[in-house]
Amino acid sequence: RLHGVKFTIRCLVKAEFLRKGLKGITTLSQPTHRMYLTHTDGVSSLQLATELEEDHQKIVGAIKSLQSLGDIVEAEQATSSRWELTAEGSSIVKNGSHEALVFKAVPPGEEGIPQPDLMKATGASGKIGMSKAIQAGWLKVKKEGGVTKLTRTVESIVDTVKKNLEELEKGTSTVEANVINDYKKRKLMQQVTVTSFIVRRGAGFTTTIEKQETELTPELIASGAWKTKKFKPYNFNALGTPLAVGHLHPLLKVRSEFLEIFMEMGFSEMPTNKYIESSFWNFDALFVPQKHPARDDHDTFFLSRPAKTTSVPEDYLERVKKVHSVGDFGSQGYRYEWKREEAEKNVLRTHTTAVSARMLHKLAQEGFKPSKFFSIDKVFRNETLDATHLAEFHQVEGVVCDRNITLGDLLGIIKEFFRRLGIEKVRFKPAYNPYTEPSMEVFAYHPGLKKWVEVGNSGMFRPELLLPMGIPPDVRCHGWGLSLERPTMIRYGIDNIRDLVGPRVDLQMVYNNPLCRLDKH
Repeated sequence: RLHGVKFTIRCLVKAEFLRKGLKGITTLSQPTHRMYLTHTDGVSSLQLATELEEDHQKIVGAIKSLQSLGDIVEAEQATSSRWELTAEGSSIVKNGSHEALVFKAVPPGEEGIPQPDLMKATGASGKIGMSKAIQAGWLKVKKEGGVTKLTRTVESIVDTVKKNLEELEKGTSTVEANVINDYKKRKLMQQVTVTSFIVRRGAGFTTTIEKQETELTPELIASGAWKTKKFKPYNFNALGTPLAVGHLHPLLKVRSEFLEIFMEMGFSEMPTNKYIESSFWNFDALFVPQKHPARDDHDTFFLSRPAKTTSVPEDYLERVKKVHSVGDFGSQGYRYEWKREEAEKNVLRTHTTAVSARMLHKLAQEGFKPSKFFSIDKVFRNETLDATHLAEFHQVEGVVCDRNITLGDLLGIIKEFFRRLGIEKVRFKPAYNPYTEPSMEVFAYHPGLKKWVEVGNSGMFRPELLLPMGIPPDVRCHGWGLSLERPTMIRYGIDNIRDLVGPRVDLQMVYNNPLCRLDKH
């Protein structure tokens, strides 16, 4: 930093004097120097860069270093535009224009040169150079014996393009605007915007630099030196040093928004701490037949140890067995031989509806009262892994139980839920679920994709599920569910789910991503 300050003083106080006849000169040594800020109102950083033959960015850095030391100098930003040669334009300044190179490749005299030989000799300059040389009247085309040749029409040429570009590069050009536009179209030059600074003396201007103190130490107080010292002002708008603390994963940020919405709507959270469930609660209690494809090995993870559960309510199990095998409560059931050993198999839960089944059973046993439950937690399925599917994901589920509620209530509460998520356009499509009737898939309109996308599933719980639990006959329960990963991927612009969850996750992504703010109403 001290090196930078010295360089800055040299830039702003002593610059080589190149122009004669200017007043305010102080002879320091040979060659003479101008005391810029002691004798003038201001100086441009571009002027300093030119006269000192230094890179402009170094001059700007030096000015900013002086500004950080207090009010020594004032700098006003200015912008200007200028023409700059492209790589092709610089090549022409060095080697000559395309048309001049083509002209030189054509030998003098009437013999000329065949066009293929000219193209081979001039390479990349050949095509455009030949066209421009003919247009300028330097060359002409003739045919002899079926061979196209080019011959000179003048003995010598002036490479005007090279000359003009040299002047433009030096900034001393008087080239007309239409010629410059032609060079721009040929991509020989481009207009660039330059940001510079006009530097003036500040209120505390000085030609000597004293290091400013940053702390008031006991030594300064004891010695009394603080009275004459200059202190660097505090920047109360500066950001503090980032703390090495933990950061919430994007899934947890979106989860907190979902949880807040459920709480606003009066729902209570269900305990979801059991990743391992028996097939009884995961399937049988939900009226899923034991031959259903979802209960196969290729869809469900079965545990090898402990392979079976030892805790199932016996009286409830018998009612479930009866409604499956021979029917009950007005239902004819599935008419198959229900096996206890299938119901006792332990699995990694495939949906949080298993938790809903436990809560509904508990609600019936403790005496029914209208309730609204929700859960957000992991579930596991034996899926083929790809950009949108993993073997584990999070399910968001809501359940409402009350007397005499209808399908219309379900539609209304789902629309309100998604409205609070910022999704106004929602529609439903009939579907099939073993434990709900009627069942519906939920679709929402995605403005970015400009199409309807599936966002969840829903339905009214079947009597074969509710009545064996002891739920009163006039009580209806409905529920809906969706994944947590899909809205998170949409919210944070993630295309591959493996970049959101799993060993491929970039921890810097977790650090950088902002808080989730859904467009709620």
